[in-house]
Amino acid sequence: MILNRAERMLARRYLLPDKGEGFIFLVATISLIAVALGVAALIIVMSVMNGFRAELFDKIVGLNGHAVIQGYDGRLSNWQQIADQARKTPGVTSAIPMIEQPLMGTANGRFEGVIVRGMRPEDLRSNNTLNAHVVAGDLRTVTPGSNRVAVGSRLAETLGLYPGGQITLWNPDGRSTVVGTVPREVTYTVGAIFEIGVYDYDKAFVVLPIKDAQELLLMGDQVGMIEVQTTSPDKVQQILDPLRKAVQGRANVVDWRQMNSALFEALEVERVAMFVVLSLIVLVAVFNILSSLIMLVRAKTRDIAILRTMGASRRGMMKVFMTVGVTIGSLGIVLGIIIGAIFLYFRQGVVEAIQKLTGQNLWDPSVRFLTDLPAKPDPFEVTAIIVIALILSFLATVYPAYKAASTDPVQVLRYE
Repeated sequence: MILNRAERMLARRYLLPDKGEGFIFLVATISLIAVALGVAALIIVMSVMNGFRAELFDKIVGLNGHAVIQGYDGRLSNWQQIADQARKTPGVTSAIPMIEQPLMGTANGRFEGVIVRGMRPEDLRSNNTLNAHVVAGDLRTVTPGSNRVAVGSRLAETLGLYPGGQITLWNPDGRSTVVGTVPREVTYTVGAIFEIGVYDYDKAFVVLPIKDAQELLLMGDQVGMIEVQTTSPDKVQQILDPLRKAVQGRANVVDWRQMNSALFEALEVERVAMFVVLSLIVLVAVFNILSSLIMLVRAKTRDIAILRTMGASRRGMMKVFMTVGVTIGSLGIVLGIIIGAIFLYFRQGVVEAIQKLTGQNLWDPSVRFLTDLPAKPDPFEVTAIIVIALILSFLATVYPAYKAASTDPVQVLRYE
């Protein structure tokens, strides 16, 4: 809206309090703050939800790849041929053999269910998800024949482990004797402790060289699965369709969506639901703008009538009051962006401060999966929030502006 000099002066005057209009100014200020809080809440929640998805995806895919090729009985005997087929598939960047098996671990008189993962030394060294999150010890000491393993930080806390400590792994499929099957148990030295940031992994994972895992599980030269990385995780299904047909009858191809479908679908549903619910805050704030403008028009009826007799047009009066309402909404949006940015920057400190004040653990990683509160603002979503808030603010000004423009000077000034 382009305003002339007189209209800009009127809009500026109506934005500032006048004698006897303190209540109207108070309502307008509350409207501005409400818009700011609504926009800030939307930005914060959507950024946190995006952060959840991004962090979970990066860490889950960093350990499990974009897809895995699994044997029907949990073992792949001809894995070299299948791995070669996978590498030759267009769009596949790597195919890594590995073993993953749930077992029982014990240390210091404590028992805990663990997930044993066997990896080749070169794959272990090149895995950024593990190497970047070692909190104690040295992952380079975990080599074939060294009898060393790496364990998750939560598992280490539960079993009282530390670098140089020992953990015993139990394999129920041991050797057969005349009295039955005797479980196989092997004791390993802890070479490194890692903390990926996903509670379920840090609580259970024990990583060791694939040769040692094959000996522990009596698998010979077999592996449990082949981890596949692709050029595009969003197109993994289309990329692996030819491979799925090639290994049909010998193995099953499962992509990251299928492995974690319940988790990511729940996040998507919650993300949409939170956006809709929190948009209601902005809607309520917009109704506050509507009410403050209606009161302003009522208070300025005599002024509007005088301006109309002096030649002010209906269109001009509409532009003045629409400018007032949109300005309140715009200032609220700017303030909301600032509040949202500050909160996201200090989000972990805010969570810790609230925990200290309340004495409650608001971020239990056993419930929330991740150990820290993540955030990833999406410029497209932030833009959409701003546009929606602006549109709602504009719509809230239409009725009061129309009423102001419809003021009949004759009726208002009849008895003046």
